[in-house]
Formats: sequence, structure tokens, C-alpha cells
Amino acid sequence: MKIVADFHLHSRYSRATSNQLDLDLLARWARYKGVHLLGTGDCTHPLWMQELKQKLKPTSGGLYEYKGVRFLLTAEVNNQFLSGGKTKRIHNLLFLPSIETAEAVNKKLAQYGDLTSDGRPLLRLSAREMVKLALDVSPEILIVPAHAWTPWFALFGANSGFDTVEECFQDQAKEIHCLETGLSSDPGMNWRLSRLDRFTLISNSDSHSASRIAREANVFDCEPAYSAIIDILRTNDRKRFLYTIEFFPEEGKYHFDGHRLCKARISPEESKKHQNRCPVCGKKVTIGVMHRVEDLADRPAGYQPPSGIPFKNLVPLDQIIAESKGVGVQSKAVEQEYLDLVQRVGTELEILVDLPEEALRKNLSPKLAEGILRVRNAQVEIEPGYDGEYGKVSIFKETEQPTAEKQLTLFE
Repeated sequence: MKIVADFHLHSRYSRATSNQLDLDLLARWARYKGVHLLGTGDCTHPLWMQELKQKLKPTSGGLYEYKGVRFLLTAEVNNQFLSGGKTKRIHNLLFLPSIETAEAVNKKLAQYGDLTSDGRPLLRLSAREMVKLALDVSPEILIVPAHAWTPWFALFGANSGFDTVEECFQDQAKEIHCLETGLSSDPGMNWRLSRLDRFTLISNSDSHSASRIAREANVFDCEPAYSAIIDILRTNDRKRFLYTIEFFPEEGKYHFDGHRLCKARISPEESKKHQNRCPVCGKKVTIGVMHRVEDLADRPAGYQPPSGIPFKNLVPLDQIIAESKGVGVQSKAVEQEYLDLVQRVGTELEILVDLPEEALRKNLSPKLAEGILRVRNAQVEIEPGYDGEYGKVSIFKETEQPTAEKQLTLFE
């Protein structure tokens, strides 16, 4: 059975998220997107856990179900601790086999931080200690370093991270089987580090709004069961893990180095020439993901290990619609066309990945069909993201925009 899964997202109880982000909205957008399995996110938060207990129904496979969408209990936590005399802040994901297990873990984690303060709680607990604590509750729990490369709050992050998994997790590193690549990197970038060959690489949306779920996701061929999913992630099973869905990593907010206040987007090579300082104001730049990969890589770009799971770089459907129309992505025209397509033609991921060219050209406007085909063939131009600013994807050249549609952008 084909399963599209997005494990890392948030509820309305996390900071900087939509206050409407509840199970109803998540389930509705999962159906639009073509997602079969969602992480619950935030299951450390007491109020969200209360809602999950009331609404989720257990399934025979150890997962949960709500309005036709399966859910797997997940949480993201912020581990803050001293290592080598420096403060480290590392985000980790927890995959949990049951509500009962989650409640037992929460009881222990509450000793290290206020679980009511945020859906992504700050814990005065080292990453190593948390792995041991969780696995003492249940060996079925999976711990995954979140968005492993982002500058802040990440395993390999430039600002408070480490150079190896072993440095961070010490004797518990053997219990780490999986890494989340994050929006600003894709598997190809991670394959440049031979030390990461033993890890399964997963991709998730880290969504703070329902419409952004599955902008990155994982595609499996397996039974819908917790044990099957966890086994695939622990063993990097190429027969059952079909591929991941990825941003073009350049679109991520931290792909390049940069200094947002000066609007300075800087490649790793330029940054090194300027001693990692902004060429405009001279202050230190935020070191991006590409820079960190270059620093730690022991292989050339383009290398693919035999164990590597395939991946597909995509652009979200609403962004392609917006560019095909020459309007802003938040416009009513984009929303109306998006809803028409996912109700009339197929789910978003079916349209982006599976629909044959002939069917695209039959059911979509000529320009939208062309845009999707260009994305499939990586015929896009991207200004890389930097220092918290998303990159800008261009599918069509300025000369390809109809005059009337270009004028509409003035009013978006």
C-alpha cells in the first residue's frame, strides 16, 4: 500500500502557528494534498494531548484515525544543554507508539521544562539524556534530529550544533537511526558526507499552517502500521521506502549565508572571502546550510551512495498556479483554482507527481500544465534563501507573462 507521510508539523499550541490549526483542518488539507499519514505534532502539550485523546480513534496497526486520515503520535522538543563549555540548542522529533506511551514520556519530560508553555517545549535536558529517558519508557520510541542543518536549533547547525552525531548523542548515538534533512537541504547534499550513510534520511514539512503540510514528505510501500513505519526508518529499507518529496533546497530559508538587514545573499565561497562577514555592514553573517555541508563534506556534489533513497524536488501547486497567472500566491484566484483542481482532477501530489503529461494538458490550463512539467524536469531558476528569507522560484521568464496577468500583480 502506498503511504504518503508527513511526520513533522505543529498544532495551534506552538508559537508562530495558525490559531485555527486543529485536527479538522489538518485532515481536510491532508485530503487535498493526498497525504495518508500525518504526525500529530505537539503531543507533549497537555491541551493538544487532551484533544487528541478525545478525537483520535485507534486503528489495528497501532496508528490513529480521524476523518479518514491516519495519525502517528509525534512531538518536537528543544533540548538546551551545556557541552564542551558551550550552550547547545538542538531540536529533536519523537515518534511514539501510543497515547499511553506519550503520556508516560510527558510525565518524565515535565521535570525538565514547562510543557504548557509551547507545543515545542524547551527542556533543560541533553539530547543524550533524552534518548535514554525515552527508550527507558519504551524501546519502540524513535528519536530523530529535526531539520538537521538549519543554523539554529539543529544537530549540524552553524550556531549551536555539532560536527557529528556522536559528539551530540555520545554513547546513545547508536540509538539514532534517522535524520530529518530540513527545507534548506535535500538528500543529495547529505550524501556528500560518508559518515551519514548509515542514517535514513526523511523529509517533512515542519508546517505551521495546514496548507503547507506535505511541502516535504515521505512515500512508502508498506502496511499502515506503526511497527512497519518505524522498521523502515530504522533500517533504511529501499524496497519499502520509495522516495522523499523535497523543496528545491535553494528555496529554503537558510540555504545560503546572508545578512537579512542588509539584504545580502552570500554564497559560501563569497562568505569565506569576507571572513564570514557581511560585505555591506561588516557584521557576522548567518552561516547557511550549503556552507556547513561544504565544510563537513568528504565527497563531491552529485555523489549517490548505494543506500540512498530517491527523491523528487517539487514546488507547491499553489505557487505554480500563482506564477502561471502572474498573481500573488495568497490571491483569491489562486485559492479558487487550487480547490477546483484538487476536487475535480486529483490530489495535489497526484497532479504534481503522477498525472501523465497528456492528462495534465487535458485538465489544466496550458500554462499551468507547462509549469508543472518544467518543475518535474527541474527547469526552474531560484534565488537562494538566506538568513530567514525564503528563496524565490521562477518557472516562467518575465517575457512569458501575459501583459494582463502581469498587471494583476500590482494589486496583490
